[in-house]
Amino acid sequence: MRKWQMQEAKAKFADVVRQAAAEGPQIVTYRGADTAVVLSIDEYRRLEAKRPSFVDHLLGGPKLDDETVDLINQRSSDMGRDIDL
Repeated sequence: MRKWQMQEAKAKFADVVRQAAAEGPQIVTYRGADTAVVLSIDEYRRLEAKRPSFVDHLLGGPKLDDETVDLINQRSSDMGRDIDL
């Protein structure tokens, strides 16, 4: 994985893209700090395919047993106090 300074990456953008396709992700630095990564489209698609959908993410959360669900459903339905505006 090669690192490119921002100036060099801008000047040689086509080379950065070609190397991303041939050799893998290319890191771009700005003032010495890693700032961005250039990926090939194949690598990007591979990463995207592994990411679960938002619904799958929500459904993949912790499972609650029946006792816990009952406790949640029995909580107070108090809506707070009335205030004069």
